[in-house]
Amino acid sequence: MTQRRNAVASLLAPAVESGPSASAAALASLRILAGLLWLYNVSWKRPPDFGEGSGSGLYGFTRDAVEYPVFPPYSWLVEHVVLPNFTAFGWSVLVAETMLAVLLLTGTFVRLAALVGVAQSLAIGLSVAGAPGEWPWAYWMMIGIHVVLLFTASGRAAAVDAVRAQAGDDGPPAAARLLRGWGVVIGLAAVVALVLALGEDPLASAGSALGGSDLSVSLGRYNVLGAVVLLVVAALMVVGASLHRRELALIAAALAVLAALSMYLQLSRTDVWLGGSNTSAAFFLSAAVVSGATAGALRQRTR
Repeated sequence: MTQRRNAVASLLAPAVESGPSASAAALASLRILAGLLWLYNVSWKRPPDFGEGSGSGLYGFTRDAVEYPVFPPYSWLVEHVVLPNFTAFGWSVLVAETMLAVLLLTGTFVRLAALVGVAQSLAIGLSVAGAPGEWPWAYWMMIGIHVVLLFTASGRAAAVDAVRAQAGDDGPPAAARLLRGWGVVIGLAAVVALVLALGEDPLASAGSALGGSDLSVSLGRYNVLGAVVLLVVAALMVVGASLHRRELALIAAALAVLAALSMYLQLSRTDVWLGGSNTSAAFFLSAAVVSGATAGALRQRTR
């Protein structure tokens, strides 16, 4: 009864302070949620023309800025600068949103990512907020989320930034925890992806989706080979963290980068060896960032 009374009292008390653990966990959750938003949305930014040939995809949404102006000077910029140079613009959007997904999910350079997130959310809102069926408040909230991440300690928990900030004896344990945690998450994703892909062509160009469009959440697509590579990366991360072996973390990072690069090189073609998408590549890059960023701290333990 006393605990229930204290819980009610805390809910009704002025919201002017919070416990450091609860605050760090809440901000980390918000950061990861924003990362998942960008991770899902990179999937339909498809090279080489990003929808220009069909008038759909990224091209169609960008053209909305001209057809349904929100801010006329921005519409003029899109019409006279962006659309005539759309391929370069499409690649810049893919790079920016992939960077947002990777940095926010892994908690790396969070303030830089949050600043880019504010700018990207504003640009999207100025492009489509006036189009039929759009809800302008969605873009105000996207901007607001990134402003919160920019001005708070949102990289204090479950983040590479937390490992970077720690020194001395605290560094290696924090690095190992982050590396192991990511390894477990990636391993679980790989097992699910492998189960979903069983019975299909092991080298199917478009693998099974790990997630669903209904909830707009996805960790990418993987065929059997892609799921196996993801599982190997996860195993290297977990074993490297458990044994404090820097070289295993670096091997995991290198393998994840190679997997992501293979997808980017093949996405404009019909055959994608790992059955992946832009989202799959960004997920592999997240594994690479965590593995590479924690490897140096793991080495400190062995000295």
